[in-house]
Amino acid sequence: MSKRTVIVSGGILEKEFVLPILQSEETEFIIGVDKGLQFLYENGIKPDYIVGDFDSVPREIVEYYRTEENVPIREFNPVKDASDTEIALRLCLGLRRKEIYILGGTGNRIDHLWANIQCLNIALAAGSEAMILDSHNRIRILEHGITLTRAEAFGKYFSVFPLELPVEDFSISGAKYPLQNHLLSAGDSLCVSNEFAEDEVKISFVCGKVILMETRD
Repeated sequence: MSKRTVIVSGGILEKEFVLPILQSEETEFIIGVDKGLQFLYENGIKPDYIVGDFDSVPREIVEYYRTEENVPIREFNPVKDASDTEIALRLCLGLRRKEIYILGGTGNRIDHLWANIQCLNIALAAGSEAMILDSHNRIRILEHGITLTRAEAFGKYFSVFPLELPVEDFSISGAKYPLQNHLLSAGDSLCVSNEFAEDEVKISFVCGKVILMETRD
């Protein structure tokens, strides 16, 4: 079974949350993306690849990894057709990585967050599982149902939003707010901030894709 790949992007990176993931035995491959490269440098972590236009990281850090550590670098013009995180994700898929964590994918720029969430769909279409993680959120895209367990829950709350319509016969069982055979539509906020009522929560639907956000305060 392949181990995880971690993309370190330029959003929020909290040491207490990020370093245990990067240093875990389950993490096999690390890609530094633009400003995320500075976090890796400051914490003495050597990535396996570096990706970006490097418009928001000191040039000397890029050159250090290029010349001192001999890390492969894929540098792009700032005027390009994809975000740095998307480019890194596509690199992962080209290397046939199946489990991908995106750290630093959240932050003050909501437009960047939304772009990163949509990038998860690229991984899903390629048969890989990708998720965005920070200390308060785990974000995934689902094209079929899932069972969440209280013991393995990321946080107290979970929310579901439609990504690809229609999402028909959408049901939630085992939750504080159950739902049965609902047509989940654009602009529907019905499935925000649900909670476990039982040890297992089952989410099911017959077609479409949804964004699953597991959250904690």
